[in-house]
Amino acid sequence: MVAALAARHHVIVVDLPGCGQSPPPPSYAVPAQAGQVAALLDELGLRRVAVAGHSSGGYVATALAEQRADLVRSITLISCGPSMDALLPQPLILRALLSPPLGPLLWARRSDAMIRKGLSATAVRPIDVPDDLVADLRGTGYRTFRAVLRRNAEYITARGVPERLAALRVPVLVVFGAADPRWKPASAQRYAALPDARVDLLPGVGHLPMLEAPEATSELLLQFTAAATR
Repeated sequence: MVAALAARHHVIVVDLPGCGQSPPPPSYAVPAQAGQVAALLDELGLRRVAVAGHSSGGYVATALAEQRADLVRSITLISCGPSMDALLPQPLILRALLSPPLGPLLWARRSDAMIRKGLSATAVRPIDVPDDLVADLRGTGYRTFRAVLRRNAEYITARGVPERLAALRVPVLVVFGAADPRWKPASAQRYAALPDARVDLLPGVGHLPMLEAPEATSELLLQFTAAATR
């Protein structure tokens, strides 16, 4: 999606702490991760940005707006579960990769094919997984991934995302796959109660709209950001 978005916007793609090429942080707590994103935006001298996050990245985007309203013009949440009660039973391959005792052993021996299979398990349509995404996931350790999942759960258990956003009065776009196997697709409608929210469900799409339907997802984001700047 980056090329389509960059044709109209200055796009900054962030590797969150401990993921991709970013080093491990002192804490994987969602507010701490948001603090590091805020520090990056401060260093770049940016204000009032359109923030977009997929899945757990949506929690960081929400926490960023909670901490620094001056930095956030709008928020796009892609496949971002509103609370833990919306979580579905996970595909077998993901349970095997993420749960002891097999998880650490399988994680250390992941092939590129296994990483692609793990990603595809949350998609509904066939997807082409880019090599750079595989490389980023290969660089993410088992303990890091588990820590991120635990901290995400803590964040949305303490307070659901719609409730957090209700206090912010920031324009919100919610994009969900209508066949998401990770989060109950109907749970996306919980965001519809927000006064400045738009909710779009993509038919025949799973948890990875940016890979399953990149053109449609990009167009939704571009339309939303254009309206949010008026």
